[in-house]
Amino acid sequence: MPSSRLVVPALVLALVVGACSGEEPETLRSTGPTASIPAPTQETASTPTADVPSVTLEGGDRAMDAALQSVYAGRPSVEGSATVGSWKGQKVAVVTSGDDATLLVGAGSAWSVAGGWWPSLSRPAQLGRGPRHVLVIGSDARVGEPLEGTRGDTLQLVGMDGAGGAGVMGLPRDIWAQMPDGGHAKINAAFAFGGGKGQQDAVTGVTGIPIEGYVAVGFEGFEKIVDEAGGIPITVPKALRAAGGVGMIGAGAQLLTGAQALGYARERKTLPDGDFGRSRHQGDLILAAAVKARLQGVSSVPRHLTTVSRYADSNLTAAQALTWAAAFHRVDPTKVGRTVATGGFGWSRDRQSIVIPSAQSRAAFVRFRSGRL
Repeated sequence: MPSSRLVVPALVLALVVGACSGEEPETLRSTGPTASIPAPTQETASTPTADVPSVTLEGGDRAMDAALQSVYAGRPSVEGSATVGSWKGQKVAVVTSGDDATLLVGAGSAWSVAGGWWPSLSRPAQLGRGPRHVLVIGSDARVGEPLEGTRGDTLQLVGMDGAGGAGVMGLPRDIWAQMPDGGHAKINAAFAFGGGKGQQDAVTGVTGIPIEGYVAVGFEGFEKIVDEAGGIPITVPKALRAAGGVGMIGAGAQLLTGAQALGYARERKTLPDGDFGRSRHQGDLILAAAVKARLQGVSSVPRHLTTVSRYADSNLTAAQALTWAAAFHRVDPTKVGRTVATGGFGWSRDRQSIVIPSAQSRAAFVRFRSGRL
């Protein structure tokens, strides 16, 4: 099974994360964080006492000051800076103060604490409980086409173990899987039959891994996300002719445009291992984008979430999206693994060529339930 241990300078996944909401089955319900710090009243914010710090916050507002006072109660004062964005219509923010980071979600004029880390307070980080997994779906929707009814041709499962480890697992589109209607088909068809949630359930059915949510994007949205982020810096191991008429992408360090990144993610015909190699390239792009975002610092997370939210569909709440993206800033780069689920080729009853996961891949599914590869 193709697998590699990645040692990268840093990692954050601001690329993957959305909002939506109804109840999910118990096995798929998010274990993501909720605010455990009570929100102070507006009156408390405007009347500092010995237990309520005065707040000097660049880029924030009065209601944000109130949320920070609840975090730093007992301090005489706190200074910091805020960056603000949105996720599916809800405000999100990151407030940094020294090495501390407070993650906020907003509703109306109020802000609440969704999580964060506070070394200055010797308080444990709040970034969700236990392993967390999010499915990144690349739909085959062409420019101008809606996502509805299309296939999930790119399937990358991203996990974190909550203890500094993480991983990215690619799932080839021809894996045979149960569909939302109870029948069986190639795994990428689940997106056409049941949307993002149907695709999420199909991946859980194959891997046995509970998934917190999904982020799905089509060709046009993917290109725009990459271009608005200023491109993806990546080291290409071997020159290749990318799909979609993009032309050659040279070996070595490259800054890929949206069109080039899409061509790199789609190409399989010239790769010796075909769809498995394509899945590997897709994982490479996710990690390269994550490294770029990480180097920009946790304050960049609201901006990235805003961009992804504009072009992608998702069922992650604002708190889940924000804590998920920020959590990758605390991943140990020596504990990040990547693999592609491979297997043998077989035939369905209606004579479709399908992939049957190997014993090694099934063992990787079990291992990845921890959130780490």
